[in-house]
Amino acid sequence: MFPGRHFRDVAPRAVPVGQRETAMHEPASRDLTCDVAIIGAGTAGIAAHGAATRAGVRVVLIERGPGGTTCARVGCMPSKLLIEAARAAHDARETRAFGLAAGEVRVDGHAVMRRVRTLRDDFVASVCAGLDDIPAELRVSGTARFADPTTLLVDDHTRITAGAVVIATGSSPSLPAPLRPVADSVLTTDTLFEIETLPDSLAVLGAGPVGLELAQAMTRLGVRVTLLDPAGAVGGIRDPKVAACAASLLGNEIDLRLGATVESAERVGDEVRLTWRLESGEQGSGTFSRVLAAAGRPPNLSGLDLAAAGIESDEDGLPDFNPRTLQCGTAPVFIAGDANHERPVLHEAQRQGWVAGGNAARFPQVEAPPPWPAFGLVFTDPQIAAIGEAFDAESARDWVVGEASFADQGRARAMDRAAGLIRVYAAPDGRLTGAAMIGPGIEHLAHLMVIAVQEGWTAATFLDRPFYHPTLEEGLSSAVKAVAEQTGGTR
Repeated sequence: MFPGRHFRDVAPRAVPVGQRETAMHEPASRDLTCDVAIIGAGTAGIAAHGAATRAGVRVVLIERGPGGTTCARVGCMPSKLLIEAARAAHDARETRAFGLAAGEVRVDGHAVMRRVRTLRDDFVASVCAGLDDIPAELRVSGTARFADPTTLLVDDHTRITAGAVVIATGSSPSLPAPLRPVADSVLTTDTLFEIETLPDSLAVLGAGPVGLELAQAMTRLGVRVTLLDPAGAVGGIRDPKVAACAASLLGNEIDLRLGATVESAERVGDEVRLTWRLESGEQGSGTFSRVLAAAGRPPNLSGLDLAAAGIESDEDGLPDFNPRTLQCGTAPVFIAGDANHERPVLHEAQRQGWVAGGNAARFPQVEAPPPWPAFGLVFTDPQIAAIGEAFDAESARDWVVGEASFADQGRARAMDRAAGLIRVYAAPDGRLTGAAMIGPGIEHLAHLMVIAVQEGWTAATFLDRPFYHPTLEEGLSSAVKAVAEQTGGTR
């Protein structure tokens, strides 16, 4: 349910040509030898370092900066800080349904962004503090590239010879081609949280999870937002019924332009004017204080010189790798986290780091643990989740689908949040295989569902568990019960 590989519109973070030439033709001033070298000290790299270290081998960690992990610095945590500020503002405005009258909500944009940065910096500091325990001689600062499968050159100062290498270089925001003429006026997820105050208006390009979350948060904080995406669904939702429900619910707040492709951008005074075309051929335009590019985060691979390591890459620059062992071809090289773009979410990056680090430490013996079920969350209000097998119209002909609406769910009605839809997928024998859902408290319901899928529960097994009344979890049990009724699993 996350954005695809939008690589061609990326402004690559490659090593400057002059720097590459220096690295190739001048001897390094320092030589290091280790069992495992890890490129990148983000979530995956830190996990890989821990796994390899626990295996008892000598590990060198390379980081070009700024460090602190994508999640803590520019991803999960600062975005949730902004979302929570928006939730507080929204809840303060929506009290009348409970017979309560609150005063006017006044948003102090400077204070909102100051709190985001302050707490964000605390999260980053805690990550960086953990790295301080690594001996200085086993940490190298700079940009690494391969000289051969087991030799890395870091800028022009260090040569590292390793038994195996883990690539955990993370990702960077992409910049759609039409925005390049106004690139210095475009925000990305790497720069959004540095603005001093909230803009008057904002165009968000990309209705994937990140774009959708930020568009709603900004709207609730009083920013005039237009959200544009060439796709026909929000949040990367594949289930057509859940996608339609999400577009309807979220479109009540956000100026949502699905099927809109931005064709050009130009400056108009201090603002940016965008022109887009809808699938119908109709053209639209708008002028905005700021533009946010949220169309995906391609992997940081362009400066590594993978060819020198004997690693073949596809047309998008992504290396061929085993998604279970994370090994690149037959080379002593492993790739983890956002760098492989397999499942760019933190819990997957952390687990992949453990797998890659462990396999690098024991190379050439490698292990292939079973994959976790796919699991994606979008922290909008209502929240969205996709678990396990993704919806496919052709495959779904053989599925059993159970459905439940939040429109008449007791706890949701009590909360004045009675809107949303759950769709649970199962095999003909009742084994639960996946789900798509939008509604209140979905982050908690989705965790129940992903455990059921991973454990191979049938609908009957799931229902033979306690569900307290009245809770939102009863909405999920209703959808699973609908599966059980179709597969003979009810009591």
